[in-house]
Amino acid sequence: MTYAAIEAGGTKFVCSVGDDQGQILDQVSFPTTEPEETLAQVSDFFQKYSQDLQAIGIGSFGPIDIHPESPTYGYITSTPKLAWQNYDFVGRIQQDFKLPIAWTTDVNAAAYGEYKAGAGQASQSLVYYTIGTGIGGGAIQDGHFVQGFSHPEMGHMLVRSHADDPYAGNCPFHHYCLEGMAAGPAIEDRVGLPGSEIPEKDPYWEIEAYYLAQCAYNTSLVLRPEKIILGGGVMKQAHLLERIQRQFKELVNDYIDTPDVNSYIQTPGLEDNAATIGCFELAKDLVK
Repeated sequence: MTYAAIEAGGTKFVCSVGDDQGQILDQVSFPTTEPEETLAQVSDFFQKYSQDLQAIGIGSFGPIDIHPESPTYGYITSTPKLAWQNYDFVGRIQQDFKLPIAWTTDVNAAAYGEYKAGAGQASQSLVYYTIGTGIGGGAIQDGHFVQGFSHPEMGHMLVRSHADDPYAGNCPFHHYCLEGMAAGPAIEDRVGLPGSEIPEKDPYWEIEAYYLAQCAYNTSLVLRPEKIILGGGVMKQAHLLERIQRQFKELVNDYIDTPDVNSYIQTPGLEDNAATIGCFELAKDLVK
């Protein structure tokens, strides 16, 4: 049996077909443009597999409506991407594929992938953050997403400024929130270079680590997960993880007893495929 995964990002879509073992059999990516143009490409890719597909898992940029009883379930809602505002994503996919569809955020999908097959597969609880163009987080407890009236928006938690950082943040809503202070565009605003081009020894990295350590600290106090996984493009800087772990220990200051920091705060075991594998797993759950 095969399953479809749609990782719907604000910049690009990644569409994949996988088997029962979560192996990616075929995959394609393309830029996120207008909804009808983008989803026509999605449909064209999956049509050649439609006879064998059992279910579809979608992890989407948001905000999205996650409540099945809502009249706008399956919609992308108040996104800054104007063409996608109040767009019936799930409904559009159902026009072409009469299959069960799992629907969640892109970062929830990545969290589920890590929980089922990555760095968190031996844990009952975890929180996954993606740190890239934006910052988002998803939490899992005993196989279920932690959410209430909507999905979490962890990237907009407020953080304290570093003593050597005069930057006021670039989030138009909150300024001094995690995304406004530590996402990729905020790094480039300060340094004038994307994170991938900033030397390892640049003192800025201690500032970046301070904000991400606060993220892990706040998460630990609120949710006490067994594992915190930090993914996304910014975390491609291999040296950054140790800085975060060290500053996290300083912030905690022995107030709470966390697991060993080297296993507690990690990068993804599935690397860039966490959301795709998570979508496969969510799709498989629908047909068990």
